[in-house]
Amino acid sequence: MSQTLENHIREFLDYLKYQKRYSRHTIISYETDLQAFSLFLENQYEETAIKEIKPAFIRTWLASLKELGNTSKTINRKISALKTFFKYQIRNGFLENSPMQVISSPKNAKRLPQFVDKKDIDTLFNYVEFSDDWQGATERLILQIFYNAGIRQAELIGLMQSQVDIHNSTIKVLGKGNKERIIPISTRLRTDIVKYIELKKLQFPQNEISSLLLNKKGKKLTPRYVYDVVKKYLSMVTTIEKKSPHILRHSFATHLTNNGADINAIKELMGHSSLAATQIYTHNSIEKLKEAFNKAHPKA
Repeated sequence: MSQTLENHIREFLDYLKYQKRYSRHTIISYETDLQAFSLFLENQYEETAIKEIKPAFIRTWLASLKELGNTSKTINRKISALKTFFKYQIRNGFLENSPMQVISSPKNAKRLPQFVDKKDIDTLFNYVEFSDDWQGATERLILQIFYNAGIRQAELIGLMQSQVDIHNSTIKVLGKGNKERIIPISTRLRTDIVKYIELKKLQFPQNEISSLLLNKKGKKLTPRYVYDVVKKYLSMVTTIEKKSPHILRHSFATHLTNNGADINAIKELMGHSSLAATQIYTHNSIEKLKEAFNKAHPKA
């Protein structure tokens, strides 16, 4: 491996670690991509100084990654790592121009978010049995809030009892970037939250934790616990590949879209910063329309 290039990589990683304060996971990702690129250069072009790296070398590497079955998303991540690396070299006077200037990124294939069918949601809340104790009540309410409010896992865990407005049937959610949004809740969910709060007073009379949802020990919920609860119950009613809290969030948005809800309203309910993030759910609706057309139209 080129020692010169290796030194540049090490110096760049130290910059990310000590000056940019990037997470260990992010630094490892950069290191993996840059070391793989350096190894490729060594194998293909022997010793290569940083100033000798040409766009053609990079294109050849990216093409080899494609041949090995790497997705566009993975390749774009490696392109991003190289762009940041060479930008750092220019800023420190090792290069005048980046070889990445003429490298274009492949388009990521659009993946429609998975969601739970409405009939499976009905099965979950109407036929699945929850244990008749505090844990059962908590697990059911976790699922209800995810599906009825479409909130994120972190938002649910951080949901305080004071954020529930029983009188107005709303909950105030603190989302990404500490942005607040108000979400209306159904009469059924409001009633179940009231019952849960009353039960909590009996279950933990001396508890001062202000979180709405508590585990059987009266402690705040953990991400692992919440994820396991969702996976456990979704496994009972659906065969979709992913069974996570985010799938219930997708289901919330998709079912609203399928029932004619305004996309701007869904954007506000989801806490999206741009409409582009919400528009993916219209694609799910189009797929449903195509399915209905193909099943029912005589000329389909």
